[in-house]
Amino acid sequence: MTTANDLGSRCDLLRSLHRPGEPLVLPNAWDAATARAVAAAGFPVVATTSAGVAAALGYEDHEGAPAAEMLAAAARITRSVDVPVTVDAEAGYGMTAAELVAELRGMGAAGCNLEDTDHTAQALRDPAQQAGWLRAVRQVASGQGYRLVINARIDVFVPSALSGSGGHAQGDLVPEALRRAQAYLEAGADCVYPIGLWEAGALAAFVSACPGPVNVLRIPPAPSLAELAGLGVARISYAGLLHHGVMDQFNRVLAALAAEQGQHPRTG
Repeated sequence: MTTANDLGSRCDLLRSLHRPGEPLVLPNAWDAATARAVAAAGFPVVATTSAGVAAALGYEDHEGAPAAEMLAAAARITRSVDVPVTVDAEAGYGMTAAELVAELRGMGAAGCNLEDTDHTAQALRDPAQQAGWLRAVRQVASGQGYRLVINARIDVFVPSALSGSGGHAQGDLVPEALRRAQAYLEAGADCVYPIGLWEAGALAAFVSACPGPVNVLRIPPAPSLAELAGLGVARISYAGLLHHGVMDQFNRVLAALAAEQGQHPRTG
């Protein structure tokens, strides 16, 4: 069981590892086994991926899984390792700040991701509304002496990440992303995460103007780890990419076994 002192130390360690130019690298885990593998490989922090956790539970990402199941999975991960764990809490599952903080503290999470997409409306939240939510989470946590590390995800680049340009060059979206970053950092976030931002010029513009640590998703078009460090990035995530890679390999093995036995894949 993680004591209050242990949890405080894990929060402090996680926060201290957000160093611009010397980024914290997070190969995201989705269950206790993968979390243990991440820690055993020498990574100082375990981060969860909502996409991988949801898939392992039989649901879709983007709050398609029941909150109780997602949080129970996260709790199993925090119990399984002796390093800080930062939990992908998606958009907060419709919980109040007090409810969410209670869940995170109870499981021993050192940090969390909170994104600014309203999955019910399938639209971005108003930045002032999202800042208010982040401020409430920070105030509740601080009131309990819980030094939770909040990574505020900014989703303005998600359409461009999923469908080419999405009608906008990434550079055109940087001002809106920075407006949100400023609001979220002022509300008490420790780091901002413009997920899907990978174009080198736009990324450099965002990092240089952002008043706090920046987390980048290293999707395949993104710059190398060394280049991201050179830009001043403080945290690098892989989100669901490792889960997708493992499942691709698993499917290739299954296909080879099926072919060896003369079986044919199901089509429906």
